[in-house]
Amino acid sequence: MKRCDWCTDDPLYLQYHDQEWGVPVKNDRKLFEMLVLEGMQAGLSWITVLRKRENYRELFDKFDPLKISSLSDKELNKLLLNPGIIRNRLKVYAIRKNAQAFLEVQHEFKKFSHYLWRFVENTPKQNRWRTLKEIPTSTVESDALSKDLKKRGFTFVGSTICYAYMQAIGMVNDHVTSCFRYKECGGK
Repeated sequence: MKRCDWCTDDPLYLQYHDQEWGVPVKNDRKLFEMLVLEGMQAGLSWITVLRKRENYRELFDKFDPLKISSLSDKELNKLLLNPGIIRNRLKVYAIRKNAQAFLEVQHEFKKFSHYLWRFVENTPKQNRWRTLKEIPTSTVESDALSKDLKKRGFTFVGSTICYAYMQAIGMVNDHVTSCFRYKECGGK
């Protein structure tokens, strides 16, 4: 079975590529989870984040933004001692800050997904890349999303992180055309 070249034979990668990556997500809790995880990836490999994902789910109340938004500095500092997560102070504190900003966007738009999907006119963008080298690391849409998220108080949301986020949650279909998931995610 042909997959995208970035997908190794690691079972976590296979599961992620084959079942999640590029599938449109509208569930706010899942959207928040993926936003957090993409921010955690900054400077690291995605497999590092995937290996720690269950620990994040456990330690951060299954990515409940309401609970996370009220974590104290003392609680965050305690989390920084846990080797099950990426123990970068800026990234851990960003989770709380992003939860607070996420809740504000939810309040304004009723659902975070209503806000987010506007950046692709509520329809996944279907790309037709043949090779991994063709896939950009950012686009006009990810630039706009990044700029708007930053304006709203989010951190760890540069354009490259935003594009990876858009790929992960299916706002864009960046499976290469030879990948078996390309058509399953809407490619023609």
